[in-house]
Amino acid sequence: MLIADEFFLIAHNDTRGKAKLHPAATGLGLAAGLLGELILYGHITVASAQVTVIDRRPPADALAHTVLDQLIGEAQHQAVRTWLSFLAQTSVASVGERLARAGVLRRQESRRLLRTTVTYLPIDLNVAAWPATRLRAVLERAEPPGVPDALLLGLVAAAGLTREVLWSAGPRAHHRLNLIVPALPAPLKELVAHTEAAVGAAVLRGAP
Repeated sequence: MLIADEFFLIAHNDTRGKAKLHPAATGLGLAAGLLGELILYGHITVASAQVTVIDRRPPADALAHTVLDQLIGEAQHQAVRTWLSFLAQTSVASVGERLARAGVLRRQESRRLLRTTVTYLPIDLNVAAWPATRLRAVLERAEPPGVPDALLLGLVAAAGLTREVLWSAGPRAHHRLNLIVPALPAPLKELVAHTEAAVGAAVLRGAP
């Protein structure tokens, strides 16, 4: 499962598909997950608060392909925070749809007062709960996590989702989480830092 997919399931680990985070934090965390996927694929890098495309070849994943096309098409905009804010506007829907296509979630529409609300409900609660359980086990192990898991843990912490992963973990896991982000490759470490700053700013100003 991809980074943003696992983040989505951790952030919506609920039978009703309800987010456990402030909406802005959820959107920004998912946006960072989508950028992180492209860094891991080798298509973009992040340095000095800028996003740079380094490989224009289309990724295999359709959503990653769409995000890369947006980055290429709007090359005049390179600031990480700009892209986090832009992608956050649609990230819940785009990642939710990706998980629905994969058969992990079921899309549900409800109409109230002329307004349509879309939620994504877990088809199998065990599958939906697995990412948080898996990350908890990763932190309890002696060996360091792989880079994708380390990035996911960094984004979980940046968005304020740590409790969802560590709720039953021991002190060893809490200690190890604090060591993971500083050990990330520089582009990913910078992405996590910008995500944390963007989440803090959005929540402080009460962004929807």
